[in-house]
Amino acid sequence: MARAGEKMQADVLAILRRRGGPVSAYEVLAELRRDNPKLAPTTIYRALSALGEMRKVHRLESLNAYMACKCDQHQHAAILSICEDCGSVEESVAPELLKRLTRIAGKSGFAPTRHVIEVHGTCASCGTGQAPA
Repeated sequence: MARAGEKMQADVLAILRRRGGPVSAYEVLAELRRDNPKLAPTTIYRALSALGEMRKVHRLESLNAYMACKCDQHQHAAILSICEDCGSVEESVAPELLKRLTRIAGKSGFAPTRHVIEVHGTCASCGTGQAPA
């Protein structure tokens, strides 16, 4: 049974990597149903959850979508910059920012278990064409 789960995870990850940007679970399901018409949504969500725990995919909560991790710094939460014009997503990490956010939240006694940082705006290609300084 574990092999079937690993194969599904590999198939889901391959789709996300091929697409390169945000993809909904149902878009993944539709693509995989071409070869397996009886595939259930829960199977896709389990694979996405497992891939998320391994930090191989990110869930873009504001878009209700997923994307393959593009960063090799898996020990840190990603900061996802989402272009509202073209839909591209840039991934970056800032461990010092995450530590600071944890400290700020902790001042009130709150204990964060994970960080989800999504920034919406306009990418350099859609804006001025120049990367920010």
